[in-house]
Amino acid sequence: MVYSLSGVRFPTAPSSSSLNKSVRASFNADRKIDHLSFFLRNRSSSRKNLASRLAYDSESPSSTVAASGKILVPGSDVDDSSSSKEPSEVLQTVLEDPQASIDASKMGNESEIEGEENYIDPTGGYGEGGEAQDSASSLPVHEDEKVKGLTDLEVEEMISRESEQVRKRTIPPPGNGQRIYEIDPLLRNFSGHLDYRYGQYRKLRDAIDKYEGGLEAFSRGYEKFGFTRSATGITYREWAPGAKWATLIGDFNNWNPNADVMTQNEFGVWEIFLPNNADGSPPIPHGSCVKVRMDTPSGLKDSIPAWIKFAVQAPGEIPYDGIYYDPPEEEKYVFKHPRPKRPKSLRIYEAHVGMSSTEPIINTYANFRDDVLPRIKRLGYNAVQIMAIQEHSYYASFGYHVTNFFAPSSRCGTPDDLKSLIDKAHELGLIVLMDIVHSHASNNTLDGLNMFDGTDSCYFHSGSRGYHWMWDSRLFNYGHWEVIRYLLSNARWWLDQYKFDGFRFDGVTSMMYTHHGLQACVGFTGNYNEYFGYATDVDAVVYLMLANDLIHGLFPEAITIGEDVSGMPTFCIPVQDGGVGFDYRLHMAIADKWIELLKKRDEDWRMGDVVHMLTNRRWLEKCVAYAESHDQALVGDKTIAFWLMDKDMYDFMALDRPSTPLIDRGIALHKMIRLITMGLGGEGYLNFMGNEFGHPEWIDFPRFDNRLPDGKVVPGNNNSFDKCRRRFDLGDADYLRYRGMQEFDQGMQHLEEIYGFMTSEHQYISRKNEGDRVIVFERGDLVFVFNFHWNNSYSDYQIGCLKPGKYKVVLDSDDPLFEGFGRIDHNAEFFTSEGWYDNRPRSFLVYAPARTAVVYAPIKDELEPIDG
Repeated sequence: MVYSLSGVRFPTAPSSSSLNKSVRASFNADRKIDHLSFFLRNRSSSRKNLASRLAYDSESPSSTVAASGKILVPGSDVDDSSSSKEPSEVLQTVLEDPQASIDASKMGNESEIEGEENYIDPTGGYGEGGEAQDSASSLPVHEDEKVKGLTDLEVEEMISRESEQVRKRTIPPPGNGQRIYEIDPLLRNFSGHLDYRYGQYRKLRDAIDKYEGGLEAFSRGYEKFGFTRSATGITYREWAPGAKWATLIGDFNNWNPNADVMTQNEFGVWEIFLPNNADGSPPIPHGSCVKVRMDTPSGLKDSIPAWIKFAVQAPGEIPYDGIYYDPPEEEKYVFKHPRPKRPKSLRIYEAHVGMSSTEPIINTYANFRDDVLPRIKRLGYNAVQIMAIQEHSYYASFGYHVTNFFAPSSRCGTPDDLKSLIDKAHELGLIVLMDIVHSHASNNTLDGLNMFDGTDSCYFHSGSRGYHWMWDSRLFNYGHWEVIRYLLSNARWWLDQYKFDGFRFDGVTSMMYTHHGLQACVGFTGNYNEYFGYATDVDAVVYLMLANDLIHGLFPEAITIGEDVSGMPTFCIPVQDGGVGFDYRLHMAIADKWIELLKKRDEDWRMGDVVHMLTNRRWLEKCVAYAESHDQALVGDKTIAFWLMDKDMYDFMALDRPSTPLIDRGIALHKMIRLITMGLGGEGYLNFMGNEFGHPEWIDFPRFDNRLPDGKVVPGNNNSFDKCRRRFDLGDADYLRYRGMQEFDQGMQHLEEIYGFMTSEHQYISRKNEGDRVIVFERGDLVFVFNFHWNNSYSDYQIGCLKPGKYKVVLDSDDPLFEGFGRIDHNAEFFTSEGWYDNRPRSFLVYAPARTAVVYAPIKDELEPIDG
């Protein structure tokens, strides 16, 4: 049965239209939608009072807060008692007032927030184990070491020179690629394949050095191909070796095919130079529609230029039009905030701009900037990963069927709107990752790269090797010189021109194997023979090595994450050492395993299986773990919340009506699953927007009925946007249980910010008891205790630990603030006893309620004053 949110019965729920107009005011005057989602409302006093009663350390001094509710900087002319806070107190301050994390991000010499005070990061500058650390990574412009004391104009000039500085960087030459055998001696059995792979990489690097002047110059293809403007006019170049004749047409020449005929060189590159008009104006006005018409083996064909920087869909039209995008200097967006420093640990908020509104519309870059980025910051994430940036004519492809690789999606705004979004994220201390698609391309011929020059081999493999039958898309030929130039230049374009801070490379498994990792062809078991053989596409792996070399060489702080489900060895080892060079592997197996477990009763879960699933990763290769991503939110699948609570979510999430056993179980396990995934799963963590509070229902893009060639009809949804949005208002509503789930996710993110446990070198799993259903592990200074038992709670339960002294609760999934039952005393202190237990030198006793996760941290003793 299909349920609709319209069927939710919330007697006390106000509608968005009934909100007080004072909270509907927009952040900026350029908002295109005249409403604000519910999350901008102030928290109710009842919530704040509840949080106050549940403070983790009620005996500690309270936070120093200005009259406006913002945390004041220690060391100023106000009370500086907050400087001596324990990390757990700082965490509670954030939980009581999540707005504090937004306020903190505004800290600067000239406050951008209403009021005169300066503000401090709500984490208090604490790092792993509560030690003070450099918090510059989260500081906006005026507090960054590199720009301290500079004026806004000087900062803008510094940022504008970044491209010039990147040009001067030298990408290190290839190493010998032999360290992989020291890291993993089993690889010596496959040295023939691996040495051949590295040899191909070296040969390609040498050829690029010889013929193109190196990777740095080679990756600036966008300065040679497509439209390039000079003082005297515009040059247009296009690689189309299959074409027999080509001409540039568009609004600027009234679409006259005889006006601007192009010439071809021996490499298949077509070119034309258009001089400026007599009055000095450019020959192609900004905003003009343009196409290239070619006489090809398939006949006459009008195509959008392959290197086009912007493309739009005209009203009533199906194919897109290429747009010459070159606004006047005074209209171009100027970046004002430098990139934040690369964080030690990644806490990624995966987002889709188009569906990020609470309303059934396609949202804009501007609205996402104003509404969603502050939410991400407040929740405690330090990175936002944005999907569907590259232009894609089919909205329901989720951005993965790219038609125009250098153009940002026009559905959400202009290129300058996107730049403004990224600049705002940097101001908030958020790094911005782009979900980049180099694994395949749209099958479209009218507005994509397919059959660009009338042949099926331009950019792609010809024949069946160039077609992905499951995705209905084209596959790149990574062994072709111009394809390598195109894709490497594309990666650099987004980093250089738009200031993205890195990439999540989509579909890498499909790239690395000729069978594309499809289960119908192969199932990866971990046997090394599956990775190094004839099924491996060496050209594709070498391209990935080049891409990582380029990105890390020119942008040392940039981050690359590869979506690989196969477990390819050497994937996250530096290229110099013989690896593929990614910083992180996306740990996709975890989400699949959680779905597998959720199909069973939790009474049948095995604690050993859970631990193995989360810790089964390669040594020295970092992973980004997640319990669910956008994949699980799509129609046809279920989110974790839906697996756990199903249709009860529609009737029993309101606080003014009794809960049900299914809801209580679902909320408890939802919190535990996410915390244990973050705690054990990797060195980074990812969440898809809305899943932090258990977003109900699935994502269903607007679509009409589709008639297949065999006559069957795939029913659509009447082109509805109702389920293609994110109901953030549910997570913000004081009267719904979603709020507690969101509060817990926020507490989880801020806990990691304070203690840095994901990147701690210390990790020890001391207990995975199948009878008790208990898992205990240490990560960093913290001790995590998970009781998955559905009925049994344990008093005076002994758990092992490393550090001596006393501990206290710093996060408790059973806290009433998180829709728990309040069975844990947060004021209690836990003293260690000497003696080995669970292979740990010490232990202490705790209360472990059923279906509850509790995190304990050591308390640092205060020094006694010395008499004298």
